This record gives sequence, C-alpha cells and structure tokens, in this order.
Amino acid sequence: MRILMAAAAALSVSTFALAEEAQAPIETVTIFPPFSDVYACSEHWEGQLKYKGDSLGTDCYVTGLVETPSVGAFASAFRSDGLTNEDWFSYGAEVHAPFDAEIFKIMRNDTVNQPGELGKPPATFVIFKNAYGRHVLIAHVTDINVAEGDQVVAGQVFAVVSNNGYGRSPHVHIGAWDDKGPLQIRHDLRARGVIMSDSKASEE
Repeated sequence: MRILMAAAAALSVSTFALAEEAQAPIETVTIFPPFSDVYACSEHWEGQLKYKGDSLGTDCYVTGLVETPSVGAFASAFRSDGLTNEDWFSYGAEVHAPFDAEIFKIMRNDTVNQPGELGKPPATFVIFKNAYGRHVLIAHVTDINVAEGDQVVAGQVFAVVSNNGYGRSPHVHIGAWDDKGPLQIRHDLRARGVIMSDSKASEE
C-alpha cells in the first residue's frame, strides 16, 4: 500500500512538473520598494483575480514591533487591537513610485473604511506607465501629490496609505501589466538595501 501511495505521489509531482514545463514562464517587473519602513506582502496567485491591475497583484503593509508582557516583542501589522486605522503601521505611511514613469491615470475615492469592514470599489489609485509600456497600479492611497501627465522617478513619494475601496485594512495593492498580460511583481532588493542602510545610519 505504501509503495502504491509513494508511486502515486511521484506520478502527481512529475505530472505537475511536466505541466509547468509546458507553460511559458510568467513575465516579471521589478519595482522600487513601496515603503521605506519594514513591510510584508501577500501575493495573488495566478487565476485568483482576473482583472487588469488585480491579476498577479500583491498586497503590502508596513509592519512594526509590538511589545507584550507575556510574549515579548513580535512583528505585527497593527498596534493595540487594530480596530482603528491609526492602529495600523501602514496608515499614513509614504508610498514610493515604482519606476521612472508618467502618471497615466488617477482615480480618487475619499471614503475611508473602518478596519474589518469591506469597503466599496473603486479604491483611490494611481497608474504609472514607463517608457517600455509597462503599467503599475498602486491602490488604497490618499494625499496624492502628482497629476496625470506628470513625470516621476523611481522612489519618489507620491501619496500615503489610506483605507479605501474594496479592502478591510490600511495597505496598498500593487498590480502590473503590459500589452501581453499581467506581470509578476518583484521588489528591487538592492534599492531596499540602500533604504535600510540609510535608515540605520540616521538612527546612529
């Protein structure tokens, strides 16, 4: 019985590998890190969301250390119980432009959700378009300081995090695509290293 189960498992793995080999690899785009602070992201897998700007997107939020008497310090997305937007480390955090680009489109929604309550679309978002025809959408922001047609550079602060649109907590949704379809997002870890080095230097 164990031999049969092992054989079935091996066959399943090899079948999956063959299916993977038959598909073209997903195209990627590398972007400047959205935040200067420590952050974490949750990615949307292929097929989870199907709309342009959503497919293969990622949701990112700032994290911070929370001190507790019993557990000690641990990383969390929010202080206290997270029931107010101000409890969330992301709320009001500055957001960086993903690459050198033109501001292609801006959508505004001034409604602010309360944590835990799913808001109604659309979110406030900015779409960036670079010289290679790649678009990046960054949503759930506010206090946008750019206008459609403006030119921005990678890392430029263009807005801060809010909690609006189809979401339950302060974060940013990032989606990317070109004329061939959605792109998988990668973060520029070299730029991230510079940010963190500068941050440590400023603390000394």
